[in-house]
Amino acid sequence: MQATQAPAEPFEVLLDYEQRSLSHEPGRPEQIEAAGHWRGVGFRLGQRRLLVSFDEVVEIIPMPAATPVPGAASWMLGVANVRGTLLPIVDLKQFMEDERTALHESARVLVVRQAGGNVAVLIDEMYGQRTFNDQDSTETDESESSRFDGFIKQSYRVNEVTWGVFDMALLTRTPEFRQAAA
Repeated sequence: MQATQAPAEPFEVLLDYEQRSLSHEPGRPEQIEAAGHWRGVGFRLGQRRLLVSFDEVVEIIPMPAATPVPGAASWMLGVANVRGTLLPIVDLKQFMEDERTALHESARVLVVRQAGGNVAVLIDEMYGQRTFNDQDSTETDESESSRFDGFIKQSYRVNEVTWGVFDMALLTRTPEFRQAAA
Protein backbone atom coordinates (compact mmCIF):
# COMPACT_ATOMS: atom_id res chain seq x y z
CA MET A 1 0.00 0.00 0.00
CA GLN A 2 1.24 3.42 -0.96
CA ALA A 3 1.45 6.16 1.64
CA THR A 4 -0.77 9.13 0.90
CA GLN A 5 0.79 12.52 1.19
CA ALA A 6 -1.09 15.06 3.31
CA PRO A 7 -2.56 17.88 1.24
CA ALA A 8 -0.36 20.96 1.17
CA GLU A 9 -1.47 24.16 2.80
CA PRO A 10 -2.87 26.71 0.31
CA PHE A 11 -0.05 29.14 1.05
CA GLU A 12 2.55 26.44 0.28
CA VAL A 13 0.83 25.66 -3.03
CA LEU A 14 0.89 29.35 -4.01
CA LEU A 15 4.54 29.64 -2.94
CA ASP A 16 5.39 26.64 -5.12
CA TYR A 17 3.56 28.20 -8.10
CA GLU A 18 5.46 31.45 -7.62
CA GLN A 19 8.85 29.71 -7.42
CA ARG A 20 8.18 27.65 -10.55
CA SER A 21 6.91 30.73 -12.39
CA LEU A 22 9.97 32.80 -11.50
CA SER A 23 12.35 30.01 -12.52
CA HIS A 24 10.80 29.83 -16.01
CA GLU A 25 11.95 32.71 -18.19
CA PRO A 26 10.62 32.58 -21.75
CA GLY A 27 11.94 35.12 -24.22
CA ARG A 28 9.83 38.17 -24.94
CA PRO A 29 8.40 38.33 -28.49
CA GLU A 30 10.92 40.96 -29.55
CA GLN A 31 13.74 38.70 -28.32
CA ILE A 32 12.57 35.58 -30.14
CA GLU A 33 11.56 37.21 -33.42
CA ALA A 34 13.26 35.76 -36.45
CA ALA A 35 15.25 38.12 -38.63
CA GLY A 36 13.29 39.40 -41.60
CA HIS A 37 9.92 39.52 -39.83
CA TRP A 38 7.84 42.56 -38.95
CA ARG A 39 4.85 42.40 -36.57
CA GLY A 40 2.20 44.95 -35.88
CA VAL A 41 -1.48 45.61 -35.31
CA GLY A 42 -3.69 45.59 -38.42
CA PHE A 43 -6.73 47.82 -38.81
CA ARG A 44 -9.00 49.38 -41.43
CA LEU A 45 -9.48 53.09 -41.96
CA GLY A 46 -11.99 53.73 -44.72
CA GLN A 47 -10.93 51.46 -47.60
CA ARG A 48 -7.29 51.28 -46.48
CA ARG A 49 -5.70 48.40 -44.61
CA LEU A 50 -3.12 49.82 -42.27
CA LEU A 51 -0.65 48.60 -39.67
CA VAL A 52 0.87 50.22 -36.65
CA SER A 53 3.91 49.01 -34.75
CA PHE A 54 3.27 47.22 -31.44
CA ASP A 55 5.49 49.67 -29.58
CA GLU A 56 3.22 52.58 -30.54
CA VAL A 57 0.00 51.01 -29.18
CA VAL A 58 -0.68 50.99 -25.44
CA GLU A 59 -4.02 49.17 -25.66
CA ILE A 60 -7.07 48.54 -27.84
CA ILE A 61 -10.52 49.27 -26.40
CA PRO A 62 -14.13 49.71 -27.51
CA MET A 63 -15.21 53.31 -28.02
CA PRO A 64 -15.68 54.86 -24.55
CA ALA A 65 -18.26 57.52 -23.75
CA ALA A 66 -16.72 60.85 -24.71
CA THR A 67 -17.47 64.32 -23.40
CA PRO A 68 -17.32 66.91 -26.21
CA VAL A 69 -14.79 69.72 -25.91
CA PRO A 70 -16.21 73.14 -26.87
CA GLY A 71 -14.29 74.85 -29.65
CA ALA A 72 -12.42 71.70 -30.70
CA ALA A 73 -11.88 70.62 -34.30
CA SER A 74 -14.57 68.36 -35.79
CA TRP A 75 -12.23 65.35 -35.70
CA MET A 76 -11.71 65.79 -31.94
CA LEU A 77 -14.57 63.73 -30.53
CA GLY A 78 -13.93 64.79 -26.95
CA VAL A 79 -12.29 63.38 -23.85
CA ALA A 80 -13.01 60.10 -22.09
CA ASN A 81 -12.20 58.77 -18.64
CA VAL A 82 -10.49 55.42 -19.18
CA ARG A 83 -9.68 53.80 -15.83
CA GLY A 84 -9.07 57.17 -14.19
CA THR A 85 -7.06 58.70 -17.04
CA LEU A 86 -8.51 61.42 -19.26
CA LEU A 87 -7.78 60.66 -22.90
CA PRO A 88 -8.50 62.86 -25.91
CA ILE A 89 -10.50 60.85 -28.49
CA VAL A 90 -9.67 61.55 -32.15
CA ASP A 91 -11.60 60.30 -35.18
CA LEU A 92 -8.61 59.30 -37.32
CA LYS A 93 -10.66 58.86 -40.51
CA GLN A 94 -12.13 62.33 -40.16
CA PHE A 95 -8.67 63.78 -39.50
CA MET A 96 -7.12 61.99 -42.49
CA GLU A 97 -10.00 61.81 -44.99
CA ASP A 98 -12.50 64.41 -43.71
CA GLU A 99 -15.12 61.66 -43.32
CA ARG A 100 -16.71 60.74 -39.98
CA THR A 101 -16.23 57.17 -38.72
CA ALA A 102 -19.54 55.34 -38.34
CA LEU A 103 -19.79 53.91 -34.85
CA HIS A 104 -20.59 50.20 -35.03
CA GLU A 105 -19.63 47.09 -33.09
CA SER A 106 -16.36 46.51 -34.98
CA ALA A 107 -15.08 50.09 -34.48
CA ARG A 108 -12.26 50.28 -31.94
CA VAL A 109 -10.02 52.81 -30.29
CA LEU A 110 -6.24 52.50 -30.33
CA VAL A 111 -4.63 54.14 -27.33
CA VAL A 112 -1.29 55.38 -28.64
CA ARG A 113 1.69 57.05 -27.05
CA GLN A 114 2.41 60.71 -27.60
CA ALA A 115 4.54 63.26 -25.82
CA GLY A 116 2.72 64.56 -22.77
CA GLY A 117 0.30 61.63 -22.46
CA ASN A 118 -1.59 59.06 -24.47
CA VAL A 119 -4.27 59.76 -27.06
CA ALA A 120 -7.14 57.52 -28.19
CA VAL A 121 -7.61 57.14 -31.95
CA LEU A 122 -10.91 55.84 -33.38
CA ILE A 123 -10.58 53.38 -36.28
CA ASP A 124 -13.17 51.58 -38.44
CA GLU A 125 -12.19 47.99 -37.74
CA MET A 126 -9.50 46.01 -35.93
CA TYR A 127 -7.81 43.04 -37.64
CA GLY A 128 -5.43 42.18 -34.82
CA GLN A 129 -1.84 41.01 -34.93
CA ARG A 130 -0.21 40.66 -38.33
CA THR A 131 3.23 39.29 -39.20
CA PHE A 132 5.02 39.97 -42.48
CA ASN A 133 8.28 38.75 -44.02
CA ASP A 134 10.78 40.91 -45.84
CA GLN A 135 9.73 39.28 -49.13
CA ASP A 136 6.19 40.68 -48.55
CA SER A 137 7.59 44.21 -48.64
CA THR A 138 6.38 46.32 -51.56
CA GLU A 139 6.69 49.87 -52.80
CA THR A 140 4.39 52.29 -51.03
CA ASP A 141 1.85 53.27 -53.67
CA GLU A 142 0.15 56.56 -53.03
CA SER A 143 -0.90 57.08 -56.66
CA GLU A 144 -2.78 60.28 -55.96
CA SER A 145 -1.55 62.84 -53.48
CA SER A 146 -3.35 62.40 -50.19
CA ARG A 147 -3.12 63.19 -46.50
CA PHE A 148 -1.50 59.77 -46.07
CA ASP A 149 1.65 60.98 -47.88
CA GLY A 150 4.49 60.87 -45.40
CA PHE A 151 2.60 58.82 -42.80
CA ILE A 152 3.08 55.54 -44.71
CA LYS A 153 6.73 54.79 -45.36
CA GLN A 154 6.54 51.00 -45.71
CA SER A 155 3.99 48.61 -47.22
CA TYR A 156 3.49 44.85 -47.34
CA ARG A 157 1.48 42.89 -49.89
CA VAL A 158 0.01 39.47 -49.09
CA ASN A 159 -2.78 37.66 -50.98
CA GLU A 160 -3.41 40.69 -53.21
CA VAL A 161 -3.98 42.92 -50.15
CA THR A 162 -1.64 45.84 -49.48
CA TRP A 163 -1.03 46.89 -45.88
CA GLY A 164 0.55 50.28 -45.22
CA VAL A 165 2.59 50.80 -42.05
CA PHE A 166 1.11 53.97 -40.54
CA ASP A 167 3.49 56.09 -38.45
CA MET A 168 1.44 57.05 -35.38
CA ALA A 169 4.46 58.71 -33.75
CA LEU A 170 4.72 61.08 -36.73
CA LEU A 171 0.97 61.74 -36.59
CA THR A 172 1.11 62.72 -32.91
CA ARG A 173 3.96 65.17 -33.64
CA THR A 174 2.09 66.86 -36.50
CA PRO A 175 1.25 70.48 -35.53
CA GLU A 176 -2.35 70.23 -36.83
CA PHE A 177 -2.94 67.08 -34.77
CA ARG A 178 -1.47 68.66 -31.62
CA GLN A 179 -3.62 71.79 -32.02
CA ALA A 180 -7.19 70.47 -31.97
CA ALA A 181 -8.78 73.89 -31.51
CA ALA A 182 -11.17 74.77 -34.35
